Amino acid sequence: MKLYRLKSGILLEHENQYYLTLEVDWDRLLNQENLYQELQSEINGNKPITNAEKLLREELLPPILRQEVWASGVTYYRSRDARMEESKASGGGDFYDKVYDAERPELFFKATAARTVGSGDLVNIRKDSTWNVPEPELTLFINSRGAISGYTIGNDMSSRSIEGENPLYLPQAKTYDRSAALGPGIFVPPTRISPDTNITLEIVRQDKTVFTDSIRIDQIKRSHDELVEFLYRECSFPYGCFLMTGTGIIPPSDFTLAGGDEIRISIDEIGTLINKVA
Repeated sequence: MKLYRLKSGILLEHENQYYLTLEVDWDRLLNQENLYQELQSEINGNKPITNAEKLLREELLPPILRQEVWASGVTYYRSRDARMEESKASGGGDFYDKVYDAERPELFFKATAARTVGSGDLVNIRKDSTWNVPEPELTLFINSRGAISGYTIGNDMSSRSIEGENPLYLPQAKTYDRSAALGPGIFVPPTRISPDTNITLEIVRQDKTVFTDSIRIDQIKRSHDELVEFLYRECSFPYGCFLMTGTGIIPPSDFTLAGGDEIRISIDEIGTLINKVA
């Protein structure tokens, strides 16, 4: 099943049919103890609608309201190598190697809902950064009790030139207006997402693909449960939380995003998140 937040309500997709949910409070619905069963009950006695494509085209909103977005770093081997390379000149390269092998994962606050955009909206690159990339990430939705109940696509926009100057500049490299994208909706399966799931990134510039790559989520070093356990140790999230799980797709060091680029991130079962660079 998939959930979409619309201007006029909440859209539920199941077996190629679409329903407007009876529950209209996004935060309350999303934070149900057993979200999959709750969505099944929404279907029972509810009639499918026929104008879903129009609603998704004209009314789709980011799948976030009062949640926070957090992120994980250096969870894939490729990411570790890229971070070490970008920080080598400043003497910070060893930090990422230590994080990759440490017991404690890297977790950081990414965005509020106000700084997060949905599919079809614009993402930003910082004006004071010379090296900017998207980071395509499987993103968990975790309810207030610390249970993973859904999945979406995340784009953790990153200013690599700023982070490379000094690892302590990470918040400036990661957190700014329109620095996070989520969507298009939330995939709610009856069991955990398959480890065979693929993430694909494509960057299109002037109608030409300038970068593309894929990775399976089973290439991640840390388990999703491990990341959630560390995040929820000393933080409470009354409306639940989104957690980006890290990236294993890194464009080459000579690539940087430009205004007008289109970023397409696809994840099996979830869909495709599309954003243009402002």
